[in-house]
Amino acid sequence: MPAPPRPAAAGSPLVVVMGVSGSGKSTVGAALAQRLGVPYADADDFHPDANIAKMSAGHALDDNDRGPWLDAVGAWLADHDASGGVMSCSALKVAYRDQLRRHAPRAELVHLDGTREVIARRQASRPGHFMPASLLDSQFATLEPLGPDEQGQVIGVDQSVDAIVQAYVDQHPTTESRTR
Repeated sequence: MPAPPRPAAAGSPLVVVMGVSGSGKSTVGAALAQRLGVPYADADDFHPDANIAKMSAGHALDDNDRGPWLDAVGAWLADHDASGGVMSCSALKVAYRDQLRRHAPRAELVHLDGTREVIARRQASRPGHFMPASLLDSQFATLEPLGPDEQGQVIGVDQSVDAIVQAYVDQHPTTESRTR
């Protein structure tokens, strides 16, 4: 079944770069926002201290932990609906993405996809992040791929950041002309 039509674009692209921890959401999100000329935010910055402490201790978040955090992320998206923006956010479950879309219905998703081995290598190269590598398996267990009714695209992470950003731009040929 094809994706339902998106509401008319209010302005520049509104994008959620999603995927498991270590997939490159922050790096790709910042690069994509720069390329599109729109603001960028990282959902990690919206976590309350209790969530960060829980993850730092090696415990996965549950849906009760994620609810208020996703509402804060969704509020940022809603605030940037007209001007556009890029948010990096794990958005692992359809229900989480639905919660974001309740705030910003025109937001589209870019799922950064990779094998557990590729992601584990990437995760090992980023010291000091509050999400320990031990939670990677829980991230993959929680991940629900984009459904056919979800507006977005899947891009493999086994390529350079520039190539990932270009893959997005190639699928949205009018994007750069709108943001220049």
